[in-house]
Amino acid sequence: MLVRLLIADDHEVVRSGLVNLLDDPRIEIVGQAASGSETVELTGQLKPDLVLLDIRMVEGDGLETLGQLREGFPDLKVVMLSTYENPTYIARAHALGAADYVLKGATREELIQVIMDVAAGNAPSQYGELRKVANAMATKQKEQGAEVTLTQRETQVLRHLALGLSNKEISRSLSISVETVKEHVQHLLRKMDVTDRTQAAVWAVKRGLV
Repeated sequence: MLVRLLIADDHEVVRSGLVNLLDDPRIEIVGQAASGSETVELTGQLKPDLVLLDIRMVEGDGLETLGQLREGFPDLKVVMLSTYENPTYIARAHALGAADYVLKGATREELIQVIMDVAAGNAPSQYGELRKVANAMATKQKEQGAEVTLTQRETQVLRHLALGLSNKEISRSLSISVETVKEHVQHLLRKMDVTDRTQAAVWAVKRGLV
């Protein structure tokens, strides 16, 4: 299988590094984009199989660009590339239809494997971040019957949690103790029937809370 790939990152040195890193007979790099608008334009012109898209881009961030790509090219596969292991970014990428989310700290072999897995329809890859949420959230959606009801305080804590804040930061923001925050977080995870903060962030994003 030959994967026609478009690389989108607003830093030339990163794009050049990715071109060298992805030198593989199974991957043909058909173009490079330096902004969100250029990514959309080149996708229409070059018709790549997959776009490797930086999450922080000029002229609209990567997540905004992801939304435009999924709307304009619904069959296109998009892998988000990020420095940030942020639960909100991962949650929004999942909600907007990214095929996977890979960190810039990934090895060459891991990045190539993510690309090949996505191209083959095997996403999320074991090396991508969406593996943490996709299967679990799909299962929860099927299982959930009645809507989960949250208190006002639980909703506040969930919004902060989904934005990637630590328990200590939530404590300062809401003027409550760290122990109280921990109790709220545990209650939230049980109520939503999820296992970690990233899955909770996906839940919050899907319901428009952040």
